[in-house]
Amino acid sequence: MISAPIRSILALTAKRTAVTSAANQVRIVEVGPRDGLQNEPKLLPAATKIELINQLSETGLRTIEATSFVSAKWVPQMGDNAEVLRGIRKVPGISYPVLTPNLKGFESALEAGAEEVAVFGAASDAFSLKNVNCTAAEAIERFKPVLKAAQKHGVRVRGYVSTVVGCPYEGAVAPSAVVKVVEALYQMGCYEISLGDTIGVGTPGTMRRMLDEVTKVVPAKDLAVHCHDTYGQSLSNILVSLDYGIRVVDSSVSGLGGCPYAKGASGNAATEDVVYLLHGMGLDTGVNLDKLIQVGRYICTEMGRTSESKVNRAWKGPQARVQ
Repeated sequence: MISAPIRSILALTAKRTAVTSAANQVRIVEVGPRDGLQNEPKLLPAATKIELINQLSETGLRTIEATSFVSAKWVPQMGDNAEVLRGIRKVPGISYPVLTPNLKGFESALEAGAEEVAVFGAASDAFSLKNVNCTAAEAIERFKPVLKAAQKHGVRVRGYVSTVVGCPYEGAVAPSAVVKVVEALYQMGCYEISLGDTIGVGTPGTMRRMLDEVTKVVPAKDLAVHCHDTYGQSLSNILVSLDYGIRVVDSSVSGLGGCPYAKGASGNAATEDVVYLLHGMGLDTGVNLDKLIQVGRYICTEMGRTSESKVNRAWKGPQARVQ
């Protein structure tokens, strides 16, 4: 029979092991099929997008953003959203969220079989006006019917906040402005908030100042980062987020895409580079890097472009790893 003190020690050890295990795991949110492709000049057929998502599903990724239910008039690359969502092979254990900017988009997504959606706000009023023709606060109001409908149908909602450190139209964005939008989305019921450096101007310094304030209103476990590499800072900024306990990172296979409303804002963090970094730190993503690299090469061949991932361009196989 185990004594009470021994049971307490065993329970504490198990708790510490669980905490350590969670701290060593990072979930990658693959945004290439949506955020990556929406800003590419070449329109890909739905069959290619479906194949891309199906291949990504074989890499160990747990979250793959599939498409966006926005107006094809404004984002023609996403005009085949329902066909793509219905056509992919949904693997148990993998989430395939879609972007739904309003109730109409949500209803269309639900009809196409969406089980998780995302709403997209901005910390900058100028960016919000250019993007969705309303202020940041007005955009939040538009999301309320979406959150209400999602709750009714048992659909999880992820929140995005763009321009968290800088805006292409108004410059630096104050952390207090970010906090307002993040807190509003969280209180409305978004299970996770992704913090987007939309134009890639963030540095470890500006990221820290922003995260210092945001983590006061939303716990790190419910936050994600979405860093662009426009100025070559994405990996550095991701490292900063890890220091705050954030364990969800958005990235795009081969660094595809950017934002169609922010001129010059190209280059999501490349998933291959992010995974290589995290694995080198001893963190577990569950992603098979070799398979991921092959997917990156597939989509770049289909698009007739070079991969933006340094790891993908340099990769010679598993033997290339430095242990």
